[in-house]
Amino acid sequence: MERALFVVDSIAVAEPAMAGAVVVCGSHGGVSAARYVLALPARPHAVFFNDAGIGKDMAGIVGLAMLEQVGVIAAAYSHESARIGDAADGLDSGLISRVNDSAIRAGLRGGQRVSDVVARLRVISASPSPTSSR
Repeated sequence: MERALFVVDSIAVAEPAMAGAVVVCGSHGGVSAARYVLALPARPHAVFFNDAGIGKDMAGIVGLAMLEQVGVIAAAYSHESARIGDAADGLDSGLISRVNDSAIRAGLRGGQRVSDVVARLRVISASPSPTSSR
């Protein structure tokens, strides 16, 4: 079984259908971008942003910490590996530059390919079947 995948150039189009899904967007990972995710009634499983060069006071990735507070796996891919505003390029060419703690617990690390990590995050493990006692 697989989680849904949404590839959107702007996180401003976030919608309730993204609940439990993996989202790759072309948006920066700043405060305003994180607010679109936080406004959803049910959150995505994971969201990937462009780091937009990180910027002053880490403005391009500060949203990753905001999403950590609600348990969303969040990562940013390097603006040097994929174009800002082009989610398909982020999925195809993006290399992870920053992650939140939920992402670390899920096995994400800097330098990984977004496409590889997304493929892994989309897999939903089947619950182990109860064993009968003898």
